[in-house]
Amino acid sequence: MMHRKPWLTLRFRLVAWYLLLAGVSTLVFDGFVYYDFRQLLLSQVDTSLKVASIQALKNVDDEVDQLEFDARPDSTLLASLLNQAGLEIYLRGRDGSLKAGFGQSLVLAAEPDVRLGFQTVVTPDGRWRTFTQEIASRNRRPPGWLTVARSLEPVDATLTDVFNRHLLKLPFLLGIVGCCGLFLASRALKPIGQIAQAARQVRISSDLSQRVHYQGSVNDELVRLATMFDEMLASLQATFEQQSQLIADASHELRTPLTTLNGHVQVALSQPRTAEAYVESLEAIQSEVARLIRLSTDLLLLSRLEQHHQELDFELVHLSDLLQAIAAQIKPLADLKRLKFVTDIAPELRVQASPDHLIRLFLNLLDNAVKYTSEQGVVVLRAEAQSEFIVVSVSDSGIGIGEEHLPHLFDRFYRVDKSRSRAMGGIGLGLAIAQEIVHRHHAAISVHSLPSSGTTFTVRFRRDAA
Repeated sequence: MMHRKPWLTLRFRLVAWYLLLAGVSTLVFDGFVYYDFRQLLLSQVDTSLKVASIQALKNVDDEVDQLEFDARPDSTLLASLLNQAGLEIYLRGRDGSLKAGFGQSLVLAAEPDVRLGFQTVVTPDGRWRTFTQEIASRNRRPPGWLTVARSLEPVDATLTDVFNRHLLKLPFLLGIVGCCGLFLASRALKPIGQIAQAARQVRISSDLSQRVHYQGSVNDELVRLATMFDEMLASLQATFEQQSQLIADASHELRTPLTTLNGHVQVALSQPRTAEAYVESLEAIQSEVARLIRLSTDLLLLSRLEQHHQELDFELVHLSDLLQAIAAQIKPLADLKRLKFVTDIAPELRVQASPDHLIRLFLNLLDNAVKYTSEQGVVVLRAEAQSEFIVVSVSDSGIGIGEEHLPHLFDRFYRVDKSRSRAMGGIGLGLAIAQEIVHRHHAAISVHSLPSSGTTFTVRFRRDAA
């Protein structure tokens, strides 16, 4: 027995898929949250820069001929507050030269590049966010640029902390998902294990009575799988039992003529006999050989029909003419038994069918009707079109069949009266063959019978659409 590697088992693959999906989902969600949070922090920084820029612009001195801030008593306090807020303010001339500034380090004092709007500047001391706007000339004051800058170190530290927290929780999350996934996979695959165990028991013990009997939700796919497996085992069990019964029945049917043949041969060889006695023995042997030939032929035909090994060549059959021809063959047999043979066949009935098999079907039904109808009885062959069907019925006024026999009437080797059937030459396969022929034509056959009231077999064909 081949053992699969643990990482190739379905349970492991399911858990791996759980982990992959959980990991990807977490990374995507956390990435979105991280990006959204980053944009929020930058938006707050930009807002603070814009507010600070408006306030700083109000403090630019309009009365002098150079760019500088108003000399105010609270300038020292303002510079301290700006430093605490991490803000720096630069006044630059048109050439980019620094004219004045507020801030503790003035890291950007040497930056000659001036660009309007928001910018992110990377320096050896870290990243800075800047906002630059133009200062128009006023009175004697020349034009220039006002730049407000704020260090992004707190933002970067916060984002790094958030990133580390998200990264740190991923192994714990995957561990929890893996354990839960293993539990759920084991629970979900339990019926599959039961199915495997049942299959193993069937293989070991050849006992087809094993069943899973899995109980779960009505709409559970595994319930349907387990149910289908149980139904498959039941079907296999029924098939094997049917085959075993067929073998037993066939053996029984073969034993009788073979025993009879052996008896005739032993009698013929036991002592010298006259020519007439030998002829009588040979005739008896010929009768039993003919019975064996019929049995083997019927068994072969039935097997091919059941296994679909024999393809039926369908063609458009004029059923009315076919039934009239079959009736002509049966009428002499009915006349020998002094039966009244009645035909009521509608004209122009057509079906898509195999003519050879239809002949076998209706000859069988009519032959049975003649055999089991006593003298002065009536046999009726009727065919008519009814809505979507063409209905053919064979009725007789014979001995009838008990209700308890009807469900088994189409079983192989089943006889209502075994002794009478064998005496009349029947082997119990005619109706089984008839049923298989009907099924292969996608038709239906039914029987209605009461003891001493006769029997009616009805075959329904779907009407040809053409």
